[in-house]
Order: sequence, then C-alpha cells, then structure tokens
Amino acid sequence: MTIGYTTGVFDLFHVGHLNLIRRARENCDRLIVGVSTDEVVETYKGHRPIIPYAERVEIVKAIRWVDEVVPQTTMDKFAAWEKLRFNRLFHGNDWKGSAMYNEVEAKLAAVGVEVVYFPYTQGTSSTLLADRLRGGGGGHG
Repeated sequence: MTIGYTTGVFDLFHVGHLNLIRRARENCDRLIVGVSTDEVVETYKGHRPIIPYAERVEIVKAIRWVDEVVPQTTMDKFAAWEKLRFNRLFHGNDWKGSAMYNEVEAKLAAVGVEVVYFPYTQGTSSTLLADRLRGGGGGHG
C-alpha cells in the first residue's frame, strides 16, 4: 500500500488546492493531508490565515480523496515522516529545486520516500484572493 502525504495552508480554498489533492490521491492508495496550524503559518508568512485552522481542517476533511487530516505543526517534512511513515510526498512544483526542498528530497530519499511534484495551478492563489478581498488589484475574476 502506498501512503501519500501532502501539506498546505488551504486558506481561501481554491481550485489549485483541489488539483493538488486530486493528483496526490491518484498517485497513492491512502492520502494523508497536513493542514498548517495558524501558528506555523504566522511563523513563515508573518500573518495568520484568513480562515481559522479548525475550519480549514473541516474543509479538507470533506474532500473525498482525503483519507486522513493531521495538523502540520512544523515545516519539517522528515519529522512528519517519522510520525506518519508515508511513501510519497506530494508538492507543487513551485518549490522544486529550492534549497529547502533539495534538502527534503535528500533526507526522504535516504528512507525510501519519493517526492513527487505537480504543476502549480497558474492564475490562482490564496495570496491573490486575499489581495483582491482587501481591495487590491491584480489577478482576474
């Protein structure tokens, strides 16, 4: 059985999030999704998500391709593997080749975990949506 793992903030849930989860589930037998806690998001984005953690968890749990939802309390994917023992990590290709993910790939490869990247959904992101809600320009409708 192939256990897959993907993570995200999943704030202002949009089709890019759905694409990631769908593609991940197509490439494993069981999919675990880590939803970033408000505190984790604040540490690396400098602000809390618009949608509170508990509500984001309920949204992700309702998706038919998701088998389990867990809190992402750290950005350390190896620490997540130590708890969850997944075989594949799924991520958007916007992170591929970054120093952080090169290190993640090397650590996980040493324990037999494959990192699979999917094309980033162009034209939408929670950041763009939040900017539009705040009255900023950019993006499209």
